[in-house]
Amino acid sequence: MSYLFLIGAIITEVVATVSLSLSKGFTQPLPSLVVIIGYISSFILLSFALARGLPLAIAYTIWAGVGVALVAVIGVLLLGNNLTWTQAGGIVTVVAGVTMIELGATP
Repeated sequence: MSYLFLIGAIITEVVATVSLSLSKGFTQPLPSLVVIIGYISSFILLSFALARGLPLAIAYTIWAGVGVALVAVIGVLLLGNNLTWTQAGGIVTVVAGVTMIELGATP
């Protein structure tokens, strides 16, 4: 159950971060509202995952790492952002690091 809360926290954080770009400095009301609701929801869901026994180091690493990777991919696919090979390699490294931390946590 804790991983379901973590997945929800990641999704809401990614939606909020993408909306942050769309809010154009909080001048667009709807994306600005999504940012606020998304970040609040993300932290609440992350706290639920922690309360159900997910260790902080594992939860935060997965939350941040997967969030960074998803935002970068969405930026390229939907927002017209550019990604160099070096940046793509960095994202792969982040995902590999998150995977290693998760695998290392398994007894």
